[in-house]
Amino acid sequence: MTPTETKAIVTLSLLSAFVDGEKHERERAEIKRIAEGLSQADGVNLPTLYQDVLMKRVSLASVASELQSTESKQLAYEMAVCVCDADGTQSEAERMFLADVRTSLGLDASAAQFSRQAEEIAAVPVAATSAAAAAAPVPTAGAVAAQLPDSAELDKSILNAAILNGALELLPETLSTMAIIPLQMKLVYRIGKAHGYELDSGHVKDFLATVGVGLTSQYLEQAGRKLLGGLLGKMGGGMLRGLGNQAVSSGMSFASTYALGHVAKRYYAGGRTLSTQMLKDAFAGVMQEGKGLQTQYLPAIQEKARTLDAEKVLSLVRGA
Repeated sequence: MTPTETKAIVTLSLLSAFVDGEKHERERAEIKRIAEGLSQADGVNLPTLYQDVLMKRVSLASVASELQSTESKQLAYEMAVCVCDADGTQSEAERMFLADVRTSLGLDASAAQFSRQAEEIAAVPVAATSAAAAAAPVPTAGAVAAQLPDSAELDKSILNAAILNGALELLPETLSTMAIIPLQMKLVYRIGKAHGYELDSGHVKDFLATVGVGLTSQYLEQAGRKLLGGLLGKMGGGMLRGLGNQAVSSGMSFASTYALGHVAKRYYAGGRTLSTQMLKDAFAGVMQEGKGLQTQYLPAIQEKARTLDAEKVLSLVRGA
């Protein structure tokens, strides 16, 4: 892709992030932080693009005119869909916007099919949906106290989830990037359940937001790093080439998943008594620990990535 096309894709992603007009101020602040953190990458000045979008100095028509190749148009649309779905299923405003994107880019029915796949990932509940799980009784407070979760097993599940999400970050498909968020939400749900708390997606989203993990902003950061690093959209056997030096991936998904898991474990084990600031501080501290561990577990992450492909993404989200 040319730098002009890369800039247009990033711009369309930012337009998608604000299309429904309902982003919380903290999410807007996170998106701004990400734009500043990724600034000047590949000749794209993200802070300027961010301001252009907020001030409505760019339009869908102007962005579409800068996308010439079929591949860049498809990738731009896929990223726009995933941005709209990152915080849940699409609103009416987002559906209308994406329809306009398809028309403006001249995409065929296969684009609409991608949107349906992304919606399916966004709509998967955090709780297990099997008949056996639905029939299982909710444990009483006394039963929970008598059967405390195995701390070592929880630690193992957190590490495995971090390795999986780190591997998904290395894959070039946009749906793989999108799957990271629901897998993180499911991890928090399982940790809460292990400590006797029945959570729904609203509770889990609130937990993520409290520690400082925005859904839309996290997707933008993950996908932005891959796009600007030249990985997103590539296919074939060479997709993992050169990852040993971490030139493409920062390993943020490994670290953020690791931190979410351990802070959730601490929070629910302590009876949900930690204050907002304590949660934020704990997350920041464990995030740094996760970044340090990422290099140690990089071989496991890369090996996991070699076993994954786009076809397995939805089954992973459903079955986690």
